[in-house]
Amino acid sequence: MLLDHVARYWWLLALRGALAVLFGVMAVIWPGITLLVLAVVFGAYALVDGIFAVVGAFRAPRGGRSPLVFEAAVGIIFGLIALLWPGITVLAIAILVGLWAIIRGVGEIVTAIQLRKEIHGEWMYVLFGLVSVLFGLLVLFSPVSGVLAVAWLIGFSAIVFGASMIAAGFRLRKLRGGHRPGVAPGGAAPSPV
Repeated sequence: MLLDHVARYWWLLALRGALAVLFGVMAVIWPGITLLVLAVVFGAYALVDGIFAVVGAFRAPRGGRSPLVFEAAVGIIFGLIALLWPGITVLAIAILVGLWAIIRGVGEIVTAIQLRKEIHGEWMYVLFGLVSVLFGLLVLFSPVSGVLAVAWLIGFSAIVFGASMIAAGFRLRKLRGGHRPGVAPGGAAPSPV
């Protein structure tokens, strides 16, 4: 069952959220950083997020892998583009970030639709997805607003999105009963078979 899988690896979602918050704080604190640094930081974040999505996809049940594989591929591709060509213009980085946010948001919405029969409160995933899509559209329609504005938009969006992912991760942990991965109920490690 997809819910069991997602709940078992709640910490992956929380970790991805923590990385998003860290990236967002960096973008807000240092909005005047050069485009080169912003591109490298975004590329590293998108690449790491994509790698975590790959881990989640490999651990997901067969029917729930598609959105995670898609999300992972997009994160890794966009991350590598930003890392390999960091000297791209403000317009290009804004378009790259906007497209990434839209695709990622659509992935979250698809996940919510798949989980709607298994959990209550799937609206949170839909909300995360909609926030990401709206942010992506805002950046695409206003790419020439300057590095400062784009950095702040990216930073605040990443903080909100990351905090939401952390909250969802801990909510999934609570749904699972607070058990840690690889630890049997009662705190003892499972015996090897």
